[in-house]
Amino acid sequence: MPLIAHASIPVLLLAAGASKRLGRAKALLPWQRGILLDHAIDQAKLLGAQVTVVGGARYPLIRYRSRRRNVRWVHARDWSAGQSASLRAGLLSLPVRVPGAFVLVVDQPRLSPEGLRSLKQAAESDPLAAAGADYGGRAGVPAYLPRALWPEVIALEGDRGAGQVLGRVGARRITVTGVKDDLDTRVDWLRLSRG
Repeated sequence: MPLIAHASIPVLLLAAGASKRLGRAKALLPWQRGILLDHAIDQAKLLGAQVTVVGGARYPLIRYRSRRRNVRWVHARDWSAGQSASLRAGLLSLPVRVPGAFVLVVDQPRLSPEGLRSLKQAAESDPLAAAGADYGGRAGVPAYLPRALWPEVIALEGDRGAGQVLGRVGARRITVTGVKDDLDTRVDWLRLSRG
């Protein structure tokens, strides 16, 4: 199957959570020379030019604090129902002709560019096959979800991502250094921002 242009695969960046353990919006945390959200958008752009940020809690504040203007925004109105609501809102907002979508989350600031490029290459070389970052034997975000899986992902409920769907279909696992460096607490933020 021929390679497809990366611009034809949209990227969803999930940034809708309430950040309860942190006690403030993760997306707005200072990171490098800006905020964590802008850093995550830059990561997303390594996968494709069409980036959609899915906001929820503290929306539209995070939108207006972001310095990245060349992205599309979607508000997940039922964001409090969990990650499944963000995924659903993001997928349902995409054009009908795309072969699939990449999915990232805002709180993994240490993802390796090389790993993201490997995920992009896997999706472009076989846009019908699911792929995700390797978490020691299971696939997770960042991930590529081919369109055939969207109905199953859209049907998810609660605070669940697409991991179980990726596992069921035997998604290709890609090494992406930094996937286990989630930023969920102030201690995480201090540790990761020093590294």
